[in-house]
Amino acid sequence: MSPHRIVFANEKGGTGKSTTAVHVAIALAYQGAKVAAVDLDPRQRTLFRYFENRADTERRRGISLPGARFTVFEGGSAAELDNLVEAIGEGQDFLIFDTPGRDDPLARHAATTADTLVTPLNDSFVDFDLIGQVDAETFKVRRLSFYAELIWETRKKRAMATISDQRREMDWVVVRNRTGHVEARNMRRLDGALGELSKRVGFRTVNGLSERVIYRELFPSGLTLLDKGHLGELGTSHLVARQELRALLAGLNLPVPAVRQEQLALAGQA
Repeated sequence: MSPHRIVFANEKGGTGKSTTAVHVAIALAYQGAKVAAVDLDPRQRTLFRYFENRADTERRRGISLPGARFTVFEGGSAAELDNLVEAIGEGQDFLIFDTPGRDDPLARHAATTADTLVTPLNDSFVDFDLIGQVDAETFKVRRLSFYAELIWETRKKRAMATISDQRREMDWVVVRNRTGHVEARNMRRLDGALGELSKRVGFRTVNGLSERVIYRELFPSGLTLLDKGHLGELGTSHLVARQELRALLAGLNLPVPAVRQEQLALAGQA
C-alpha cells in the first residue's frame, strides 16, 4: 500500500509550517512508523536543513535518534516530483511534504495529492485571508480564496474517485498556531469565521504550537521536544510546548499502523 501523504502547505510564510512538519515526522517515527520527507523549497531548505542538523548531531554525539528519509526536490516538473516521491516513499508508512511559503505550482500539485492536508495559520485575519475573505464590519465570510476553492474542488474529485478506485479521501486540517497571542475579541471573531468557513469547505481545525523560542533554539541541533534525555533541563514553557505537540498529533488523527506500534511496544519491553 502506498504511504499516507501529509502535505504541509501555506502560501504565506512565517506560520511555523516547516517546524510543525519536522516535529510531526519525528513524532511519527517515535511511534514506530517509517517516515520519508520531501522539502519542496530548494531555496530555503528549512526541513532538509533540520534533518541534516539532526544527522550531524547523531554523528557528533554518537547517538541514534528516530528520524526519516529526507531529500530536497530541485526539479521543475510534476512528473519529476512524482518519480522522486515513488522512489523515496517505497516501503514507508508516511510521506511528508514541506512546501514553500508562496504560490508555487509544485506545491499546489503536492496539495492535491494529499491524504492529510495541513494548513498552519497564525491566528490572525492576515493569515485567514489565505483561505477566505471577511466583511470588514461584520467579519462574516464573503468569499473563498483561490486556494480554498482549489482544495475544495480537489476534495470533491477525490471523494468521487474514492468510490471507484479506493483512494483515500482528503482530510484537510487547519492548524491554529500562536493562539495565545490573540486578543479575546479578535479570537471570537476568528472562531466565528473559521467555523463558518469550515462548514462550507469541510476542513477541521486543531490547535497547534504557541511556544516558538524553543523551536528556533532546537533548529541548529536538529533535535525536537520529543528527544527526552538529549535536551538538558527543560523549563515549564518547554514542557507545555511538548504537551501542545502531543495534542496536535492526536488531533491530526493519522493512521499509524498497529503493527508498528506493537513493534515499538515490544522494543520498549526488551
